[in-house]
Formats: sequence, structure tokens, C-alpha cells
Amino acid sequence: QVQLVESGGGLVQTGGSLRLSCAASGRPFSSYTMAWFRQAPGKERAFVAAIRRSGTTYYADSVKGRFTISRDNAKSTVYLQMNSLKPEDTAVYYCAARGRYLSSAEVDYDYWGQGTQVTVSS
Repeated sequence: QVQLVESGGGLVQTGGSLRLSCAASGRPFSSYTMAWFRQAPGKERAFVAAIRRSGTTYYADSVKGRFTISRDNAKSTVYLQMNSLKPEDTAVYYCAARGRYLSSAEVDYDYWGQGTQVTVSS
């Protein structure tokens, strides 16, 4: 079992930056693929970024070049650095974990955090 707790959300103006953190506890963090998803009001949850235990990363086209996912295995934490934020980035951001290879499919992830709200004002 893995427990995930996100933090770092908030209100930011267009063009600003935020860094989300997701602290994991439970089974060895280093063995998991970690990902960020987001859910905007009235929309389905969507993939944002993922990182394998090796450090290989994968991004949704909508965030490439603006967001960076990273992990610190010693701290059992995954981060999402978000730059050049746009109003369409407004959503609840969720951290997720799975014990296998990298995937962008929500259904493939076994563990989820409670989410953190990110609001980008225009």
C-alpha cells in the first residue's frame, strides 16, 4: 500500500509558476512509476506527466516545455514544476503511483492522492 499527499497548489497569475510536491509513504518509493494528472471543472481527469524509477519522463503535449516532473527517491517525493501557467491549467492536480512501466492511462495507476487545487487567473 502507498499513501500519497500532494501540496503546493494555490492561486497564481497567468505566466506565473508553481511547484507541486507529492510525498509518498508505505512501500519503497523508488520502485514506482509516478505521475501527475489533473481534472478541470466539468472535464474528465487527464494525464499531465509521468516519471519512471529510472528518471525517464513523459509529458502531455499541452504541458511540454512548460512543466517538469522530477523525483527525489531519498525523500520519497515527486515534484511538478509548472512555469508559464495559463488559465487553462486551472484544475485539481492529482499524484498517482503504479508499480510497473510508465503509462499515461488513468486506469493503470493503483494509488492516488487527494488532489491539490491550482488556479490560474487571467
